[in-house]
Amino acid sequence: MMNKSSAIVPNRVAVAPVAGVGTGPSASPGTAWRGTLLAGLGVLSFSGSFPATVFAMEGFDPYLVAIGRAAVAAAAALTFLLVARGPLLPPRSHLRSYLVIAAGVVFGFPVFSGLALDAGASTSHAAVVIGLLPAATAACAVLRGGERPRPLFWVACGLGAVAITAFTVSRGGGHVTGADLLLVGALLSAAVGYTEGGRLARETPGWRVISYALVVAAPLTVPLTVALALTTDPRPSAVSLAGSAYVGLVSMFLGFIPWYAGLAAGGIARAGQTQLVQPLLTLLWAWLLLDERFGPVTVAAALAVLVCVAMSQRARS
Repeated sequence: MMNKSSAIVPNRVAVAPVAGVGTGPSASPGTAWRGTLLAGLGVLSFSGSFPATVFAMEGFDPYLVAIGRAAVAAAAALTFLLVARGPLLPPRSHLRSYLVIAAGVVFGFPVFSGLALDAGASTSHAAVVIGLLPAATAACAVLRGGERPRPLFWVACGLGAVAITAFTVSRGGGHVTGADLLLVGALLSAAVGYTEGGRLARETPGWRVISYALVVAAPLTVPLTVALALTTDPRPSAVSLAGSAYVGLVSMFLGFIPWYAGLAAGGIARAGQTQLVQPLLTLLWAWLLLDERFGPVTVAAALAVLVCVAMSQRARS
């Protein structure tokens, strides 16, 4: 996985698939299902992000949590790249794509979602709004990734979005708040970053894709983290440090390794639908870790989402 053959090559050059790198929409059924499983592992990692962010903000400023996680992840990414003895920077021909990834998943999603939680959105409410992310990612996959899912896929995707939207409205009393708008910004940012990363991961192992994005963003994230640490009032505790470590190492780095590999192998639109399960997993963590309660409506939404996931996985690109 860490040999020199894993470096990115320009799109104009035909390359043979390498270990851990899929072939996108033309993948075989076995490869597509392997991509789904890898993406599911990434979703499991991401599902703890909101509770961990809440814990981190008990001792740190929301902006410090959002930007600091990227600085921590950049240190881990640089370590991986040094151990692999490969290039520490992406090819210049792909720099624009890595800037897009950085804008989406290094800055956009963490900042918007962190501010939404700080503005009063509960972990469970944030989770179900972000549940619209698979639909947004699928749309981006069509526009940018060159994928053409079958009609059944769009039916499943639409039903999943409707189920999650209905669930969100029922829990929010039918009101759209500023926190909801921030969450929409978070999901749009993530959709763009996921699609661009999944596209690059067709040629480059997922760990290199996220590593390069973090390194490219480091000239901003590292000094901003230092400045925020000096100008805010950090009150670290065991809980806040644990939350910060999770969002920095797992949510911002390790989770992206199987996630991008899964998007590349299974197709961005298809494998991305596994994220419909993420709100349900986040609700579980919120109940276990934050003592947030949910009722029969949540159970109904869970069943509806699982049916939509099953339908989307049968509709190959």
